[in-house]
Order: sequence, then C-alpha cells, then structure tokens
Amino acid sequence: MFKAILPIVLLLISNVFMTFAWYGHLKFKSSALIAVILISWGIAFFEYCFQVPANRIGYEVYNAYQLKTIQEVITLTVFVVFSALYLKEGFKWNYLIGFLFIILAVFFIFKKW
Repeated sequence: MFKAILPIVLLLISNVFMTFAWYGHLKFKSSALIAVILISWGIAFFEYCFQVPANRIGYEVYNAYQLKTIQEVITLTVFVVFSALYLKEGFKWNYLIGFLFIILAVFFIFKKW
C-alpha cells in the first residue's frame, strides 16, 4: 500500500514545483526573460528531485502508462488550484467538461479488461 501511495505524494510535490517553474513567472511580466528562465530552471531542479524517485518507485507498482496518467491528473489538479489562487483566474464550465473527459481516460487506463 505504501509503495502505491508514495509515488503519488512525490508526484504531487513535484507538480507544485513544476507549476511554479512553468507558470509562476506570469505574474512578473516586467522581469527579464533570461532571469525568469534561470529562476525556473532552479525551481525545476527541485521538481526533478521528487519526480524521478516518484517514477522509479511508482514503476514497481504501476506501468508507465498508468504513471503518466497519474501525473497528468495531478498536474491538472495542481494547476487548477494554482491558477485560481495564485494567478486569480476563474474556472469555467468548459474546463470542467474537459477534465471529466480526462477522468474518463483514467477509468479506461486503469480498468482491468
């Protein structure tokens, strides 16, 4: 059970770093591009410190397709919270419909046929 949960926790932490590395600079439009690139690389280092072990450990429990699907769902979940709280962007009904289709994809990927 622990080996099934640990990669998910590590991917969650990884995705928080990734989201800030990729989108955190959007609030600082006047900052020099080279500065935000270097800062983003620095943040991404910590993302990899969690992401690589998550996939290494997770591959003992999940296959690569399942790991990628878990990562995408976590990414979208973290991004929704980040976008609402940090970027102050609204959430629209069509986003919800799109995410429901992704949940449907999760069902098909994890279903034992």
